[in-house]
Amino acid sequence: MKPYIGTSTSRVDGFTKVTGAAKYAAEFNVPGLAYGSVVTSTIAKGRILRIDPSAALRVKGVLDVLTHENRPPMADNDEAYKDEIAPAGSPFRPLYDSRIMFNGQPIALVVAETSEIARSAASLVRVEYEKDAHITDVYRRREAATPVQPPTNPLEALFTPPKTRGRPEQALAAAAVRHAGEYYVPIEHHNPMELYAATVVYEANGKLTVYDKTQGVQNVQRYLCGVFSMKPEDVRVMSPFMGGGFGSGLRPQFEVVLAVLAALALKRSVRVVLTRPQMYGLGYRPAMIQRIELGASTDGTLETITHDAITVTSQYEDFFRQETGWSGLLYKSTNAKYVHKLARLDLSTSCDMRCPSAATGVYALECAMDELAVALKVDPLELRLRCYSERDQNNDRPFSSKALRECYRQGAEAFGWDRRNPEPRSMRDAGDLVGWGMATGVWDALQWSITVRVVLSANGHAEVACATSDIGTGTYTIMAQVAADMLGLPLENISIKLGDSSLPQSPVEGGSWIAASVSNGIATTAEAIRDELLRLAKQMPNSPLANMAPDEVALADGKLMSKGDASRSVSIADAMRHGAVDRIEQEKTTNPTDDPTHSHNTHAAVFAEVKVDEQLGVIRVTRVVSAVAAGRILNTKTASSQILGSVVWGIGMALHEETLIDHRLGRIINANIADYHVPVNADVHDIKVIFIDEPDDTINPLGIKGLGEIGIVGVAAAIANAVYHATGKRVRELPITLDKLRL
Repeated sequence: MKPYIGTSTSRVDGFTKVTGAAKYAAEFNVPGLAYGSVVTSTIAKGRILRIDPSAALRVKGVLDVLTHENRPPMADNDEAYKDEIAPAGSPFRPLYDSRIMFNGQPIALVVAETSEIARSAASLVRVEYEKDAHITDVYRRREAATPVQPPTNPLEALFTPPKTRGRPEQALAAAAVRHAGEYYVPIEHHNPMELYAATVVYEANGKLTVYDKTQGVQNVQRYLCGVFSMKPEDVRVMSPFMGGGFGSGLRPQFEVVLAVLAALALKRSVRVVLTRPQMYGLGYRPAMIQRIELGASTDGTLETITHDAITVTSQYEDFFRQETGWSGLLYKSTNAKYVHKLARLDLSTSCDMRCPSAATGVYALECAMDELAVALKVDPLELRLRCYSERDQNNDRPFSSKALRECYRQGAEAFGWDRRNPEPRSMRDAGDLVGWGMATGVWDALQWSITVRVVLSANGHAEVACATSDIGTGTYTIMAQVAADMLGLPLENISIKLGDSSLPQSPVEGGSWIAASVSNGIATTAEAIRDELLRLAKQMPNSPLANMAPDEVALADGKLMSKGDASRSVSIADAMRHGAVDRIEQEKTTNPTDDPTHSHNTHAAVFAEVKVDEQLGVIRVTRVVSAVAAGRILNTKTASSQILGSVVWGIGMALHEETLIDHRLGRIINANIADYHVPVNADVHDIKVIFIDEPDDTINPLGIKGLGEIGIVGVAAAIANAVYHATGKRVRELPITLDKLRL
């Protein structure tokens, strides 16, 4: 039987999805289901003086209108609202009191017999406010921004700026060639296809089954238990399928709190589905102002770098990620200084969005490196090779693997980089200016503790269970592939159970850590299954495996066989039949490999071609080559799709995406997918994905690094650099639009 790991395997849940059998959070129906519609604030800061639901309550079919004045009891301390990845501060509490902290904040929930009645009645709720002055413009808070504080939990410890190296100010002053630039990335929103929704099934005994759109069912379960003082056994959270999250579902969102509030108030099952505009109050990629200064010798040696960043958070929580230190993983520099500050605005808390911090921080870094290459009159790829670092300078240790040089080589060869004329505006195609740009990508290869249960039946079927989520990335499939190989069974003999808080423990799915975590978790539990089968096989008369140790045998082709002599084997069915067992169940916890001597990262090299209409300034991204080194690739088909989608998102980041705020009102004015621009089919042309062979037996037994995030890193910078090469105009503010290009 050929191995499944590393092959192009179609999604095992594909048929379920395309036939409509896959159910999402708003598709679980039960008798007597009521529907909630959210009323949101129309001011950015202040408090509610009076809220009048009387007109809504008079509408036939309306069951109740919940506000901060009549809602069921909720916890009154911040700790109860802390979720698995909550930042420092006081988490938002929906319908808790009269305070207004951002425009679009939920302030009431109208519950009715149908969703249409609820939504219509919600428009009748009248609210009087006392307004306070607000600020939603990061530039107005620039001078008041304050440095990020020391971490309060292990997750935040990953994101604090690295320590200063050497004497960066003095080195910059002495550098033969210097570059200084300021780069801006606006607020961006996730806009997943599936709207955020929660269906709460109220059981006769008062227990709740909650179907929620989330990237972490156990995270939501713990959160709800804290907020509503419920026992874990009384709240079950399920999310078998998710129509995209991209980080917006890492934390519990307010729709699930509102749905539970209504279910408890009415003692009835309730569904709450947010509208597209309401989803713009859930979190966003924070706007960022970055200043980078580079100092180099005339031969291109990078002597110093300073990277300062100001990012946006709310007034009530301090959300941040590691925005500034990526250069320490990529380029040699004896001197470096990193500063990260927070600008607190009257908005909801910013949050993780695909490849948080690296997508934005590396954009500025790679544009600055391109500008330095121009100043040095050195090819941009050659400059990166001259500055290449074999060590993680932030932590002063080597990498477990770093095949970035090979990414550069194969990517450049596939793109045809050696044919690039370095002069701006020198390459043309009919009436278009042609530009070629490149950039580097880097991301963390993280892993977390996880528990997996495997049940093997005598008929050769295995059920693999873990509470992890599949957010659309193909977790069902890679779990099935790994289990099939580890258990020696056909793929069709594997069943996967996930997205259920009652299953074995899992972290939230994000950060590209689930593939490595759950796959190695499956391998650990499969070893326990193997050991139990070997114990049974040894008890058989004249067993060919009688003197074998566990590490001398493997499961393959439905058999337990010697690794050194395939003729010495016992079928799984025979071993279990002889042992008089019809099922073997094992549940094991796998912890990340303890390797403090190495740094673990994924890398990429991105090459982009743009064609710019010289008269109109219209930019088309006509070619992208992305060469990725991310350890062992589990599924080349779904992995390629991940990178393709990331590149498309990078095109959007470079040319289209921007959340616009009317700062007079503190209100988002393009809170829909008609006015919030994203790439469409006409914007996407030729994209080539290359995976670099990168064995890594240090990071974990299977050599997996994770893939979901790395594909977007460097794409926006490569496109921005290509635009400069095509036009000779350097635009440092995303997105690059016609008004900024001004040809």
